[in-house]
Amino acid sequence: MRFLTLSATSTVPRYTRFMAQSVGNNSGKKIIQIDVSSDTVCPWCFVGKRNLDKAMESSKDQYDFEVRWHPYMLNPSAPKEGVVKKDFYREKFGAQAVRIEARMAEVFRGLGLEYDLSGLTGNTLDSHRLITFAGHQGFDKQHALAEELGLGYFTQGRYIGDKEFLIEAARKAGVEGAAEFLEDPNNGLNEVYEELEKYSSRITGVPYYVINGKHKLSGGQPPEVFLRAFQVAANDSS
Repeated sequence: MRFLTLSATSTVPRYTRFMAQSVGNNSGKKIIQIDVSSDTVCPWCFVGKRNLDKAMESSKDQYDFEVRWHPYMLNPSAPKEGVVKKDFYREKFGAQAVRIEARMAEVFRGLGLEYDLSGLTGNTLDSHRLITFAGHQGFDKQHALAEELGLGYFTQGRYIGDKEFLIEAARKAGVEGAAEFLEDPNNGLNEVYEELEKYSSRITGVPYYVINGKHKLSGGQPPEVFLRAFQVAANDSS
């Protein structure tokens, strides 16, 4: 999947709280529903989220937003115990690893963040279970959780498979009952697999966005691409 080159931009709030809780709002604004398929260890997914946030922030006077996150697993057989992140990427990308790392560091600096390759990477199933669980408490909490998980994993060297980190991220995002939910590895499992089948089985990479059910975007798009997509989707619903 081809990704666009991103320009340096200012930082945005850690997460947004201007999303509609349901399509039945009375604000008079047009609703923009965004379904996002992503993996929590995909750096372009986090870049795309930050740029999506900027686009939503700059157009919140025009639209109400409902963002729903869906799982995608880049490496479903990744070990739960985790592997050293730097070693994994160097084995995966070979001689290109250093160039890719430098490029991601540059992109993250453009977002006002430091890209951190320390720590472990590994299986993302528990993070997807938690994101799906958060969605039942509100799509704003789910969106906030995606932010906290991304900040921890990509900028603080936290391990996406560490339950303590997942619980901490859930608490920061206002998600209740995360510790109890994660205790049973079967909680939410069927729902994650159903979401994988429904939203991710026919795509080949992430991030992947479906706006108002039919307008599709892929890759870590800059804010202006999202803004154009919002306009097209809103015009279609006129």
